[in-house]
Amino acid sequence: MSLFGKISLIACLLSPLPAMAEIAVLIHGYHSSAAAWEKSGVSSILQENGWSRAGLYTTAGPVVQFLPAPESTAENQVFVIDLPSEAPIALQAGLLTMALNDIQLRYPDEPITLIGHSAGAIIARTVLVRGTASGVVRLISVAGPNLGTERTIQALNATDVPWPFSYVADFFADSDYHTIKRSRHLLVDLLPATPGTYLGWLNVQPHPDLEYIAVVRGHNLTMSGDWMVPGMSQDLNNVVALSGRARVITVPVGHELSPLDGATLAGILNED
Repeated sequence: MSLFGKISLIACLLSPLPAMAEIAVLIHGYHSSAAAWEKSGVSSILQENGWSRAGLYTTAGPVVQFLPAPESTAENQVFVIDLPSEAPIALQAGLLTMALNDIQLRYPDEPITLIGHSAGAIIARTVLVRGTASGVVRLISVAGPNLGTERTIQALNATDVPWPFSYVADFFADSDYHTIKRSRHLLVDLLPATPGTYLGWLNVQPHPDLEYIAVVRGHNLTMSGDWMVPGMSQDLNNVVALSGRARVITVPVGHELSPLDGATLAGILNED
């Protein structure tokens, strides 16, 4: 080999390798949509911190469709998915799996972080437990009802009206009543984790070996929770299969997404 060739080889070996790009997938919660990440300012804050909008997965029946965002020069990419939020967990998890498989085909070597807000965290954990998506290295649960919530019991009781009184209730009830009626299967999935419930089953299943982070509503490490989900339910360490494996970050906001969540997520994603 010529002297020039040796110098060129050494230069190539000493040159730093390009940093591997990363992917984040945002999964909304119940009675919500992919637009929640935009309305709350989370998407914009992530964009400002090097995580560009890559596109949207829409769901129509049993399939998903990818709608790409305008090209960006940012290295890391964020995908959002619009799920039928009133559908049972299993159905939503199946659609999320399709989207993740498509992302893997497009970007086979890039690590994926799943970020689930509220019920979206349960959908993400279901996919992980099923083992139907590869490439995931981190799960971030934001205000997730990982142990369930008493609100589901209240909602189910409020709409459990026997016939013929149910006919009158259906006729005079407001839109929230009908939303809960349509969501009964999902609400049953989110009942408090006890033997025989969906979360009771999910929480004892083996979870893959990856990084788990719980973003819990609270202040100064006081995990007080919010009006929808108690703090102890939001803490992934209280999941039997994840005890002692999760990092907890408290955020002093309510249950809904907020700009502070965007700053928190950007900080996590950009950690060295």
